[in-house]
Amino acid sequence: MHHHAHGHSSGHRDEIPAGTRRLLTLVTVPLVLLTFLGFVLLWPRTRPEISRAIELPTDLFNGTVTAINAVPCPGLEDEGPDCSVAEVRLTEGPNEGETVTFEVADPNAVRTVREGSRIVVARTETEPGVWAYDFADVQRGGPMVALALIFAAVVIALGRLKGVSALVGIGVSLAILVRFVLPAILSGRNPLAVAVVGSAGVMFIALYLSHGVNVRTTSAVLGTLASLAITALLALAFVELTQLTGFASEEATFIRVASASINLRGILLGGIIIGSLGVLDDVTVTQSSAVWELHLANPALRAAELYRAAIRIGRDHIASTVNTLVLAYAGAALPLLILFTIAESRLSDVLTGEVIAEEVVRTLVGSIGLVASVPITTALAVFVVSAPRRSEASPDLPSERNAGDQPFWEEPN
Repeated sequence: MHHHAHGHSSGHRDEIPAGTRRLLTLVTVPLVLLTFLGFVLLWPRTRPEISRAIELPTDLFNGTVTAINAVPCPGLEDEGPDCSVAEVRLTEGPNEGETVTFEVADPNAVRTVREGSRIVVARTETEPGVWAYDFADVQRGGPMVALALIFAAVVIALGRLKGVSALVGIGVSLAILVRFVLPAILSGRNPLAVAVVGSAGVMFIALYLSHGVNVRTTSAVLGTLASLAITALLALAFVELTQLTGFASEEATFIRVASASINLRGILLGGIIIGSLGVLDDVTVTQSSAVWELHLANPALRAAELYRAAIRIGRDHIASTVNTLVLAYAGAALPLLILFTIAESRLSDVLTGEVIAEEVVRTLVGSIGLVASVPITTALAVFVVSAPRRSEASPDLPSERNAGDQPFWEEPN
């Protein structure tokens, strides 16, 4: 009789045991505090010393092409084809409303500059008070804003409130990247430390905003952090072992010219970690949710059976995700691969040359961290979901989803 009464007294509330919630709190809260401390210690307090050597000597302004005129080319007045000169009305800047001209000689300009085109022009001071104008780019703001609005609408239509939270998470992630990660690296902070702290901050905010501050999400958060740590250690080891310098790209050369204090190898390491985070989030959240849904479908599954079932889902997910990762990097490096193919370079030389070796190390290290995230997150989620509940003895329980959506911190009795 006493046991039956005890089951009903707690049966209308499906609780994660206090001990499990306490353990999650003891692990997660210090990690959040450490991340916050990392932001405080690594926050850039001085403006970086940037060389003026690569400062662009031009101002950029929007304008609209009002006419394309054919005129004799300089020095070839009596022979050859005419040259094209564009008349452009400036729509911003100190000379807004004025019409300026430039020769359409740039191959990009020849393809894109037409009457009515909305373009960006570059203004350069050739002599004191004398300005020359030239084609710089096409205005893409309108179509890109439209695409962003379509993306937001699609996400909100499917995700509803969670979709809104996900968009806010994207905004916060970009803010951390622009306001913390980039300025901190430029001011001479250790890029690896900045990337780890920035990634942890992005992960905490994005995951908890998108999926709620609850037990289910916390399993994914801890799995993501453990996998990020593995990725960081592997990146550190193999960038050292393969002696990658970070100097493979033209951008790296410009960065070195701009500031000798910037650690290019550290930037390479940081890029590997930040690049891995987005895919890791996807895998860990999916695994955590899979464990909970399997448990809901069959609460009688023992921990080992639940783990094996969730791992089978993880294997399918990982197989497709790793392939996606490899193809994404190959797609980004496609022009370079085509160049090597034209040059008839040996595959071994191509793969071990620093330009491609960077991408290979980035892909393989990220993929190993990704694979590791599946058993780690699954084990964490199974541990939490399989914790004995006082309410299991009651026949009239509400859905166990309530347990997964409980806050992870211990609630007062």
